[in-house]
Amino acid sequence: MTRPSACYDLNGQVFGISAERPELWQDFDRMLGILRITGDTAPGFRLDITEADVLDEEPGGSLVFDGEIPEDGYCRMVAEGGTIHLIFPGRQAVAINDEEGWAKLRVRPGAKAAWTPSMLVLDAALDAGGQHMLHTAGLTLPGRDTIVLIHAPSGTGKTTTSLALAMQGFGLCSDDAMILDLALEKPLAWGLPRHVKIHQKTAEMIPQVAPCLGPSWDRNGEQAVSLQRLSEIVRIESPIARPVAALLHLARSADRETRLVPMARTDAMVALAMDNVRTGMTGLLPSQKRRLATIGKLVSSVPTFTLEVGARPADAAALISATLTSPG
Repeated sequence: MTRPSACYDLNGQVFGISAERPELWQDFDRMLGILRITGDTAPGFRLDITEADVLDEEPGGSLVFDGEIPEDGYCRMVAEGGTIHLIFPGRQAVAINDEEGWAKLRVRPGAKAAWTPSMLVLDAALDAGGQHMLHTAGLTLPGRDTIVLIHAPSGTGKTTTSLALAMQGFGLCSDDAMILDLALEKPLAWGLPRHVKIHQKTAEMIPQVAPCLGPSWDRNGEQAVSLQRLSEIVRIESPIARPVAALLHLARSADRETRLVPMARTDAMVALAMDNVRTGMTGLLPSQKRRLATIGKLVSSVPTFTLEVGARPADAAALISATLTSPG
């Protein structure tokens, strides 16, 4: 009997999933549903999901990581040749080989799903297609089809700044995860179409988002708001690849004034790499080396700036638009 399956178009890279029942890939569909395709298409990367009472929790190979992951708890990562294993004992185990284009996810029936394996598989599917997910926000410039990428570690205001810019006519691609494609001479990027997590502090600074919010907040003081809901107040861009106009590194202003100043490419490279390239016990994995090379190409190809955000994040809109006046 043929197993249920689904395919998603990741900017030309077809990501296929098969499982015993569709519910097992609902996390992917919740995030990638808008990219789902039908018809006879051969996936460039395949994920197989199976429920199993017993997981392979002791694969051979070298231990890369052993510790706690925020929200998901304890796990181990093991590198075995070209295959990476991520094990959440008693819950989930995933084996990934991005060079051969496959992943196998095994889940214990009834166990709480971890989010990290799904993102690791998506990373691998993108990597197999020559693309890389970066922890940045992305917005289109008003009246143009070019993107500015805004980088900052979690908790330093990417979402607040992104929504403030969107209120000023920028188009929101993503507040947190952009996919970079350097197959052509000019860097292209598109936004992962997942929910935006809005913090209570963001809601206080940008009261226009109030109609999109419900009454309850999670333990981190956040609410996940769908892009469809946000489209009622700002322009949400479709997830197609667009040229990158500039890379902005977000920083808090010391004097509460907002300003945009040039940033040395080496500093931009270090800042972006520190937040996007993971080093394990055995050094950089091949996929991380490719990600680092991609970051290097991006930084050498586009202007780099520091965006110092002060008391009024919306002030950044005019500064960015005035600075990036050359044709895209």
